[in-house]
Amino acid sequence: MPIEEIKTAIKTAAKKLFDTDIEPQLSRPEEKFGDYATNAALQLAKGAAKAPNEIARMLSEELKNLAGVKEVSLAGPGFINIRLNDETLFKAAQQATELPQNLKGQEILVEFGDPNPFKEMHIGHLYSYTAGDTISGLLEASGASVKRLSYHGDVGLQVAQAIWGMRQTEVTDDASLGRAYAMGAQAYKEDETAKTEIESINQHVYKLDDPAINQLHEQGVRLSFEAFDKILDLLSISTDKRYLESQTVGPGEELVRQNIGKVFTESQDAIVYEGEKAGLHTRVFITSKGLPTYETKDLGLVLQKDKDYPQANRSIVITANEQSEYFKVMLAALSEVRPELAQKTTHLSHGFLSLTTGKMSSRTGSVYTAWDLLMQVKDAVHEQFPDSPARKPTTFAAIKYAFLKHRLGSDIVFDVKESVSLEGNSGPYIQYAYARASNILAKALHQTKPAPDAGLDAGERSLARKISEYPEVVQKAAEELMPHHICTYLYELAQTFNRFYETSRIIGDDREIPRLVLVKFYSQVLKSGLNILNITAPERM
Repeated sequence: MPIEEIKTAIKTAAKKLFDTDIEPQLSRPEEKFGDYATNAALQLAKGAAKAPNEIARMLSEELKNLAGVKEVSLAGPGFINIRLNDETLFKAAQQATELPQNLKGQEILVEFGDPNPFKEMHIGHLYSYTAGDTISGLLEASGASVKRLSYHGDVGLQVAQAIWGMRQTEVTDDASLGRAYAMGAQAYKEDETAKTEIESINQHVYKLDDPAINQLHEQGVRLSFEAFDKILDLLSISTDKRYLESQTVGPGEELVRQNIGKVFTESQDAIVYEGEKAGLHTRVFITSKGLPTYETKDLGLVLQKDKDYPQANRSIVITANEQSEYFKVMLAALSEVRPELAQKTTHLSHGFLSLTTGKMSSRTGSVYTAWDLLMQVKDAVHEQFPDSPARKPTTFAAIKYAFLKHRLGSDIVFDVKESVSLEGNSGPYIQYAYARASNILAKALHQTKPAPDAGLDAGERSLARKISEYPEVVQKAAEELMPHHICTYLYELAQTFNRFYETSRIIGDDREIPRLVLVKFYSQVLKSGLNILNITAPERM
């Protein structure tokens, strides 16, 4: 890969000229300035006792002799621009889908999704599943072995409220289960008798000592996961293991009680962690009624993951950003009781997802479900592409891409019409770009792969340059755990191709063969990027 070879050359030159070890940074300047730029001279300026311009001049003399480099020029105070020759750039485009395996040999746990049984999966869960699945794909593309996990709250007051509602109405599917939960949540707020009954049910759920309640609990969990799986199967999203809160209560509570007086403190009959010592806030881990809170269950989950995957190098947990402060406290407590597990745990938060029609609230029964959104986008796709053989994958592409193109952590307002549009940065637009390239290749009479003998013209060079950026984009997205970098790049790549196609005839041109080869490289990168996003690349739209 040219970028690694250039970095090595800069490191070697820095050591030779200034006896200094550096990790040079390369960026992509505007195309008119070159293919790469580096500020290595500024990195060396303090220790070298020379002006940045002089250091840049000395480094550039060394880089001019590097194989594959056509031109090295100085730009500004200490910056160096590097332009590759056409042969090297073409080869970089050819090898663009050979991604760096920086994470090879690592096992990484990624937990995401996490819809709770007894309630319907809403669009926030759909967002979390999509983001987590794509981050998993990014890590796998970088060589890691990824275990996709999810965690579901099958105990707690919300479960007791749902079971109370199940006693009042017939429940046969996830929709009626959701209504039962809404009924119980409302009764808990407004009816003191119902509130007392629900709190009693809650105790029994934890203790598993009432056969009738246990049966309703099992029914609710089963119906919920059947509904979740129906949606996940459509989206081609799967998990390697599901954890339930009921499985983590015991280990978490034991860990907390073992550390009372050391890490945790008794306060007003409850057990708390005083987060102020870590610059945070105090949170309850076991209530005055003796019930473990979410914090304690999460500690138990960390222990369970470590037991199931003891060789894992890293554990990533993805939730909505409203849980960020909560996770800071939980991880602070974990760092005192099991510091080695806290060190390899990373919490990622995503923003709030709403629709152009407004927000949602699962506790009032007005939740906008994942299924509702799937059906609404499906109808929009069928309306826009009535004769397309790819309507089904286009539906899922529209939803996933609309989520993923935003930086993780920012709030999203989902616009159905925008998500299915072929004009602008959308999933169907990228799918269409791939189908268009496939159509060009299908019409071609030549299927050979020679490199161009006479170099690249301006349009060809621009396309080859953009294609060659792909490995760097994937590496950056994997390092930052930010899938939006892939979406932004694919959109820019498709736009670069469109400009090339407008000015460069392909079929029947004297330069048909090298241009067809570039189209093939382009289509391969589009498909690879869509695969990371877990979006189908259709041959026809």
